[in-house]
Amino acid sequence: QVQLVESGGGSVQTGGSLRLSCAGSGYAYSIYYMAWFRQAPGKEREGVATITSGGGTTYYADSVKGRFTISRDNAKNTLYLQMNSLRPEDTAMYYCAAGGPSTWYFSLARDKYDYWGQGTQVTVSS
Repeated sequence: QVQLVESGGGSVQTGGSLRLSCAGSGYAYSIYYMAWFRQAPGKEREGVATITSGGGTTYYADSVKGRFTISRDNAKNTLYLQMNSLRPEDTAMYYCAAGGPSTWYFSLARDKYDYWGQGTQVTVSS
């Protein structure tokens, strides 16, 4: 049974930092590409950052480039999102997702992902 469990969300003030984690189990974690998505109330779910299965390539949405960093530890089956310089517009439910298997692919498109976590809430106040 595939499971993705996010943690690390919370409430911070503008300019603050948070580190999200996503623990995966029940599938061949190290050969799946992964991503973080977010969804604010009344808005579409959008891709934030993605990473290849080995972690060698990353890609970010323009809105978070230079502020967020995606990484993974395949030995621990865990995906991370370090979020710095947070803004009120970053407020959303954050989801991790896994797709593949592939050793080279990465994407911010929702339909390229097979497995999703339940989400963790991030709230940034001004």
